[in-house]
Amino acid sequence: MKGLRRWHAGLSLRARALAYTMGAAPLVWLLAVAITAHSAYTEIDELFDSQLVRIARQVQTLLPAASLGALDLAAGTDPAHPAGSAAGAAELEDLSVAVWNAEGQMMLADREGVDLPHLADAAGFRDLKVHEDLWRVYYLQSSHGNWLVAVGQSLHERDELVAGLLLAQILPWLLMLPLLLLAMGAALRSALKPLDSLSRALAQRDPQGLDPLPAAELPPDLRPLVEAMNSLFVRIDSTLARERQFTADAAHELRTPLAGLRAQWDAARLQGGATGPGLDKIGLGLDRLARLVQQMLALARVEHLDALGPVQAVDWSAVVATVIDGLWPQAEAAGVDLEVLDLRADTLPLQGDAALLGVLLRNLLDNALRHAPRGSTVTLQGGPGRLSVLDRGPGVTPEQLARLGDRFYRPEGQTRSGSGLGLSIVRRIAALHGLAVTWGPRDDGPGFAVHLRRA
Repeated sequence: MKGLRRWHAGLSLRARALAYTMGAAPLVWLLAVAITAHSAYTEIDELFDSQLVRIARQVQTLLPAASLGALDLAAGTDPAHPAGSAAGAAELEDLSVAVWNAEGQMMLADREGVDLPHLADAAGFRDLKVHEDLWRVYYLQSSHGNWLVAVGQSLHERDELVAGLLLAQILPWLLMLPLLLLAMGAALRSALKPLDSLSRALAQRDPQGLDPLPAAELPPDLRPLVEAMNSLFVRIDSTLARERQFTADAAHELRTPLAGLRAQWDAARLQGGATGPGLDKIGLGLDRLARLVQQMLALARVEHLDALGPVQAVDWSAVVATVIDGLWPQAEAAGVDLEVLDLRADTLPLQGDAALLGVLLRNLLDNALRHAPRGSTVTLQGGPGRLSVLDRGPGVTPEQLARLGDRFYRPEGQTRSGSGLGLSIVRRIAALHGLAVTWGPRDDGPGFAVHLRRA
């Protein structure tokens, strides 16, 4: 039973409906056959029983005019059958007639009638066995009790007739049953097309897409499901909006006290009142906290966007120049060279927001500068339909690679300051521009590579 439940749970809705339909159709068909057979037997019994009664009455009517003597059963009672095809297709052995007088002597009988049993008090229909075959016999008593007429028929004849009628009616349906099942399967697939369309629409939807699904053109039985999903989307969107607003508000409120704290710390250092290795760590902590607040504000901004505003053709040369100028002091302090290669007109052409793409590049290059060893080079390389940032850092393990891009995730052992939000920001801005971001080890040696391409 558990195995059957597990198998049933693993079936799709279409497979379940097809299984139920394919299983129910033959059962309904067999029920119709049984009803048809019962009806045919009833009608044929009425027809042949009426014939037996009519024959018995006709024989009884002719008896007074006949001069009958007792039959010599030893001499036989079977008249010669007509030769050739005079009897047509009649099966004379399936019908019999017998007549007895008041003393129980057989006065009249055909070949089969001699085997009919004499039941002196019988009246009406009896089902009897004659030579191991079932017969239906009608007994008719005369009004004055001088004659007993019996007319019998083999039930095999009736069974043959019913079987022939059923075969003539059922055989075409039996041959058409596979076509009927195929037609039902096709009709079911057609009826479930709206559900397939809904499934594809949900599968292709962006994770950030919380727009309501159209429900007006769906069948009535699917509308409650879609309306419930739309209501869920509204609640999720409201929750996310509150979370983004909270993040933005918290980060914004932290900027002012952090800026004041940093200014006081710098003033103390200039006055010589804050020196020593332990106090230097306080300065690094303030830098990291300030960067975290800045990144949280940037993430809240890009996540709040459902789509880009006004867009224009992106001039990568201008975007890259602005980003490099801003990062040059950091590169000099880290002892790392910044180079730009193959930045051409066919480098990832697209319409977009140059300011957001500048944030994307700044995060990628900043991340590379933080992990590149002193004396190495960080390269921004263009190409037909792509843009890559390459460094010669230590790289990451496969386990760490699987988690890169998660918010606030920083691989263990990191000594450089960071917030763990840079790649999350990159991924969101790329998604807004229809770009795919991939990262992993470099192909030409040690280091790390990030590639931007059209999704």
